[in-house]
Amino acid sequence: MMRALQYFRSVFFVCQMYLAMALVATLGLPYALWGGRRATYRVIHFYCRWVMVSARILVGIRCEVRGTPPAGEVLIAAKHQSFLDILMIVSALPSFKFIMKKELRFVPFVGWYAKLIGCVPVERGKRGHAIKAMVAGVKAGREEGAPLIIFSQGTRVAAGANKPYKIGTGVLYQELGQGCAPVAVNVGVFWPRRSMLRLPGLAVVEFLPLIPPGLEISTFMTRLEAEVEGASNRLMAEAGFAVPKT
Repeated sequence: MMRALQYFRSVFFVCQMYLAMALVATLGLPYALWGGRRATYRVIHFYCRWVMVSARILVGIRCEVRGTPPAGEVLIAAKHQSFLDILMIVSALPSFKFIMKKELRFVPFVGWYAKLIGCVPVERGKRGHAIKAMVAGVKAGREEGAPLIIFSQGTRVAAGANKPYKIGTGVLYQELGQGCAPVAVNVGVFWPRRSMLRLPGLAVVEFLPLIPPGLEISTFMTRLEAEVEGASNRLMAEAGFAVPKT
């Protein structure tokens, strides 16, 4: 009975979340176009707060950001388990842009705001070409000075699942000569990848200490994966999730 009630609440939460996205994005678009990127970030932050507050009220997911969010030109390499970790990360940053799948440019609402804040689209499946295009796109927008967010595994990964880290993060780290802020999450424990059910608990996004620039790509990638996976496993275990032994 309790699980059925939680599922009903979850469906209601998800429906209102997407309805709110459509309303906020549509009503906020004139303000974003008129006010530029600063106004665009305000619209995005408002939506992030809406989802996090409604998640707490409707399905019992409390959100907590730990660590120190970086400022200025820095690479943020995050683990990605659900839509919620995206919202929690950007809610902690005054400005930002993403490396994103090229197809997202054509998604209503998401694509509009991605273009307005200067996100860099990447075509998946063409590794060499995609990496070159990604680096060129990022360098072209560097004068904006916003942190650049990339999901190093390239997609959402279910809690406890293993997926290799893509070399594109290392190439960006080397080409841009910037430090990298790893980000660990446990959000997938409460917001499963392929389910409408949302489970109550404390969802955490943790900004880890900055990895300084100048490391070799292989050394950087090994360190990044070890730090993000280790911290994410710690957060998931803290949430009561049985992390598979490797």
